[in-house]
Amino acid sequence: MNNTVTTKDDLTAAFANLSANQWTIRKTTATQRIEKLTKLRAAIQSNEEAIKAALYADLQRLGDNADFELNICYGDIDDAVANLEEWMSEVPVAVSGAVPDSKAKIIYEPKGVVLLFGAWNFPFSLLMQPLIAIVAAGNCAMVKPNEMSPNTSAISTSIIKSVFSPDEVAVFEGDVALANEMLELPFDHIFFTGSPAVGKVVMTAAAKHLASVTLELGGKNPVIIDRDADIQDAAGKIAFLRNMNSGQVCLCPENIWVHEDKKDEFVAVAQATFQAMFYQDDKLNADATGKIIDARNLGRIKGYLDDAKDKGAEVICGGDVNEDSNTVHPTILCNVPGNANILSEEVFGPILSVFTYKDVSEVYQALSKQPKPLALYVFSTNDEFVDDVLANTASGGVTVNSCIMHAAEHNLPFGGVGNSGIGRYHSIHGFKELSHERSVLFTK
Repeated sequence: MNNTVTTKDDLTAAFANLSANQWTIRKTTATQRIEKLTKLRAAIQSNEEAIKAALYADLQRLGDNADFELNICYGDIDDAVANLEEWMSEVPVAVSGAVPDSKAKIIYEPKGVVLLFGAWNFPFSLLMQPLIAIVAAGNCAMVKPNEMSPNTSAISTSIIKSVFSPDEVAVFEGDVALANEMLELPFDHIFFTGSPAVGKVVMTAAAKHLASVTLELGGKNPVIIDRDADIQDAAGKIAFLRNMNSGQVCLCPENIWVHEDKKDEFVAVAQATFQAMFYQDDKLNADATGKIIDARNLGRIKGYLDDAKDKGAEVICGGDVNEDSNTVHPTILCNVPGNANILSEEVFGPILSVFTYKDVSEVYQALSKQPKPLALYVFSTNDEFVDDVLANTASGGVTVNSCIMHAAEHNLPFGGVGNSGIGRYHSIHGFKELSHERSVLFTK
């Protein structure tokens, strides 16, 4: 791990180098950018075992859960390599005739110097994915991996330094104080993944320099289950995906709305799924669930549970918090009162709150009073029901008959709306997010 203290002068000097070099980097060709991305892919491949060891040390992520982060990065790099030349192409625009004898085009130019903050819950992929888009678009960047995942931060820093010159991508490890120092610098764009509360801090800092922002935030992702849906399928998928990374995923399903006639069936299947997937000899298997990132977040989740129980929520299963292993047992809550803190805060832990409805309009009324979430999930085989949900709700994205999967489709833009974020990325959407669409008109 990096024990070097970064000073304000270090940041200022690094920013000056990036600012000066951006005019060279912006003129790089698709071939030159592809070479850098290919070099980054090779560096990740050669460090796979070290990355997996770091992910296990930070989050107890093992097997497929560790491979998941690597494969996301490989997929994004391969997509950019295959399509970057096309993405960078000028776009001819049909003129309206407002200016006689003219022609027009759009060219994609880099934003300039970008500040990138990594996230701790997917500390490798949520650093590298934005970086891939930043590089593909021809920007320079200052990068800070997340200090809450120190082992992954260290290996990420090492990889970045091995691939990029510091006057193209400068990387620094540090805590919140370092992040605040970075936010004082006049970046052209800031890319942040994290909580809405910190997102507001980032946006406030960006406003001082009129910098644009990409804020990938979160929210309380609701699930609406049609009365006629396959409850066995829905409950199994929801229970599994709620516990992905021990619930520490901004896209995890959280508040479940199920028809009152199907509540008992849903709860029974979800509870059985928890038991089958995450327990061994009736003991929680932390290698299957992963762990909560640190004691502070464990205490935060425990506080939500204790508050909900004190106010009358019913614990159907789970509810146990183990401070020795930093784990929370997969939990189902019912009858959660409206004044419980767990209903106003993103849990970021393996807890499902289950609510019932008689008519789906009750769900719409409840959701309309809450901030727009990053994702919404619908389980139904009835197209009219799905269309009605889409017409009466708002969210960053939607998956029908599963959860989270819309984020895996590269051709779809990924991001939030309102409280759950600003901006879109993945594939060409990331290239465009980190580019400026420059309008050019030719006249005679």
